[in-house]
Amino acid sequence: MGSLSDIGLAASINILSAIGFLLAFAFLRLQPINDRVYFPKWYLKGTRSTPRHSSNVVSKFVNLDCMTYVRFLNWMPAALKMPEPELIHHAGLDSAVYVRIYLLGLKIFAPIALFGLGVLVPVNWTSQTLEKNMALTFNDIDKLSISNVGKGSERLLAHVAMAYVFTFWTFYILYREYKVVATMRLNFLALEERRPDQFTVLVRNVPPDPDESVSEHVEHFFTVNHRDYLSHQVVYNANNLADVVGKKKGLQNWLVYYENKYSRNSNNKRPTVKTGFWGLWGKRVDAIDYYTNEIAKLSIEEESERERIMNDQKAIMPAAFVSFKTRWGAAVCAQTQQSSNPTIWLTEWAPEPRDVYWPNLSIPFFSLTVRRLIMAVALFFLTFFFMIPIAFVQSLANIEGIERVVPFLRPLIEKKVVKAFIQGFLPGIALKIFLILLPTILMAMSKIEGHTSLSGLNRRSAAKYYLFLFINVFLGSLITGTAFQQLNSFIHQSANSIPETIGESIPMKASFFITYIMVDGWAGIAAEILRLKALIMFHIKNSFLVKTEQDREQAMDPGSLDFSSSEPRIQLYFLLGLVYAVVTPILLPFILVFFSFSYLVFRHQIINVYNQEYESGARFWPDVHRRIIIALIVSQILLMGLMSTKHAANSTPLILVLPVLTIWFHFFCKSRFEPAFVKFPLQDAVVKDTLERATEPFLDLKSYLKDAYIHPVFHSGDQNFGSMEDDVEEKNSLVPTKRSSQRGSPSNSKHTSELGNHI
Repeated sequence: MGSLSDIGLAASINILSAIGFLLAFAFLRLQPINDRVYFPKWYLKGTRSTPRHSSNVVSKFVNLDCMTYVRFLNWMPAALKMPEPELIHHAGLDSAVYVRIYLLGLKIFAPIALFGLGVLVPVNWTSQTLEKNMALTFNDIDKLSISNVGKGSERLLAHVAMAYVFTFWTFYILYREYKVVATMRLNFLALEERRPDQFTVLVRNVPPDPDESVSEHVEHFFTVNHRDYLSHQVVYNANNLADVVGKKKGLQNWLVYYENKYSRNSNNKRPTVKTGFWGLWGKRVDAIDYYTNEIAKLSIEEESERERIMNDQKAIMPAAFVSFKTRWGAAVCAQTQQSSNPTIWLTEWAPEPRDVYWPNLSIPFFSLTVRRLIMAVALFFLTFFFMIPIAFVQSLANIEGIERVVPFLRPLIEKKVVKAFIQGFLPGIALKIFLILLPTILMAMSKIEGHTSLSGLNRRSAAKYYLFLFINVFLGSLITGTAFQQLNSFIHQSANSIPETIGESIPMKASFFITYIMVDGWAGIAAEILRLKALIMFHIKNSFLVKTEQDREQAMDPGSLDFSSSEPRIQLYFLLGLVYAVVTPILLPFILVFFSFSYLVFRHQIINVYNQEYESGARFWPDVHRRIIIALIVSQILLMGLMSTKHAANSTPLILVLPVLTIWFHFFCKSRFEPAFVKFPLQDAVVKDTLERATEPFLDLKSYLKDAYIHPVFHSGDQNFGSMEDDVEEKNSLVPTKRSSQRGSPSNSKHTSELGNHI
């Protein structure tokens, strides 16, 4: 565990680290050579150019204006200056709502911290129970927690009362914020410019027909059943073609690199490369000729694959993007059941074109359930086996307990400074290192599950990550940490007393979580703004690959908000704050620093750096709300269990009311606000359609939608993969098809029941 000196040392290390990162950022961002790294968003918008053009060669790379260094912290007020409506217009609703999560944390925990520190800490500190119990291992921080309150003490009523206060305050803030974000989303959808996804529906599991192709079958079905049907684009399995195009692009980058190297070589010596794996072995050949020939081979392979997709009906998947003449028509289709058989003609709102995850569109629908079952089992085993490194981290946090079992370690860690460093800093950084690769693994698992949009992938991956953090980082740290921390008590006491020891020891893990908050939430966030990886990669590309201004723009890596990993990390802080608000309130100031600092940093990043890949209109907010509700229920259940170990029998029924109220509150908010995030009101759709017809009466919507949902690899080809099907006459209730012309009537086909009663 960590004493006050351990926490102080950890705080000093992390504060100095954060200050170091911030000073490095303040210096590097002022240098002209780094301008595209720290302000890429403005370059992409075309409102910023390379600064400080001067005849002085040095000034093109180094900022020589001393006054700018005096104002090196001006980025902080600038990050807070942009009003929210302008922020939404500049960065999108997703980014603006994302930073509101940090603001939500401040709104919830600032008053809670005030009451916790002002009421509960004095109650805990003056109880002096731990000092009288020599069987438990404790420190000064534990004296500030509920562990220091005696069993059956009337002081526990103060904790019950504060639990009610904190719960109702959280209800109030969550309700207000859900209402605000829902209103922001509806206003955003009502005011935003026309987008293809407003008129388009993704149709999955198109049933086979022996007489019609997928394209003809889709056209026939939607023309008959939807009077606002406009056109459609079938989905091609172009994954192999995408691999070829990606490989070709990589070789082109190497060709540019070696051409630049040759042009800059004063002795006119042509570069060479080995043809083996990663250029480590094999025959040495001329690099420029080699990559030129390889690119030519891939161009032939690319052309052949394009021809195959064009002529092979098996390359067409039973799915299509179907577009409508009005938003109302798209809303009706996306939000209704299309057939009496609920497993076919499945419709959902199409993601915006930037949001489509094309590789997963080629996955057969029937395999999705199997894939998700396999990934659920894989997630279970991944979560289970990750308990091993968590236990190792907890062993670092509880050296005193280990010393009793393994006494030969005592001389190594007995020195005060070494011991303080190991306990106060090492556990947090070790856990941070173990979690680095986890988001990548979970994202790969989500892709295997078959989600068709980037936003959907991020939300599913975030759900997995949150479950993982909850089980391993939170519960795992409590369970394994308690076992190590109270090892002596477990060995020498009766089995009936072990639950009591665990209950009393849970608050003592606050010191470990404090160190984790400082490592991840203080120094980690400061490292985020430095963008060290992006800085290094930009200068490498700028030195070896960049020839033109366009190349320099491509070398920029603005990045984007990584919702799949950052949002669950935020939720861990909500969980810790709500669980320890009543148990160990001294943890709350550390969380407030995290939310304050993160709000400032990420607001700066979305204004100047991040360029979002897609815009979902804040569809993730119900997930944010639900996870905070889960954290609140967990905190209430843990408090109820803790009170039972304190023999506070009268408090258990009082606390039991809180989870019931919390569940009721969740369902109330769900029914009140969540429809705004999953459906588009028909009334609003009609208003937008009417307004658009009045302002743009000659809009050619079909031309606008023609190329919106073509696979990106087809845009560069000569073949016309993207032409939508021709319009059909609106007055025709029956669409001529191959089936009707061959058999005289559509009723002769076994699939006519799927087309409705109009035939």
